[in-house]
Amino acid sequence: MGRWITEDPLDLAPLLQETEDPGSGALVVFVGTVRDRNDGKPVEAVTYEAYKPLAEKALKELEQEVLERFDVRKCRIQHRVGHLQLKEPSVAIVVRAAHRREAFEAAKWAIDELKKRVPIWKEEHYATGERRYLEGIPLRSSSE
Repeated sequence: MGRWITEDPLDLAPLLQETEDPGSGALVVFVGTVRDRNDGKPVEAVTYEAYKPLAEKALKELEQEVLERFDVRKCRIQHRVGHLQLKEPSVAIVVRAAHRREAFEAAKWAIDELKKRVPIWKEEHYATGERRYLEGIPLRSSSE
């Protein structure tokens, strides 16, 4: 199985290959990209940072939880770190299931949970020359 955190441009081909499954009639792929505006400010680029061992552990656990919570057969998640330009993919989620409803629900849940619990920090670079780290959601402890 491949990496969960990468500095390289995201490539869907390996994720699709890793999740190939003859019992899956549904394939849902979510790709998040760098957009040109946030909170009314013109964004020129984004820098993502992560403590790789912790972020990869969280992404692996999230994949496993997707498999346990939803009636899906495969799940792979990969996030890019580093300096990304507009339109570049920053995150990819691949879910395969027997049926589409479960695949769509699992992919939506996975991206929502990723933003809540995976320690990846996002710094936006604005057209004005300003930079700002976005406030995230506080990490939950394992006892919560």
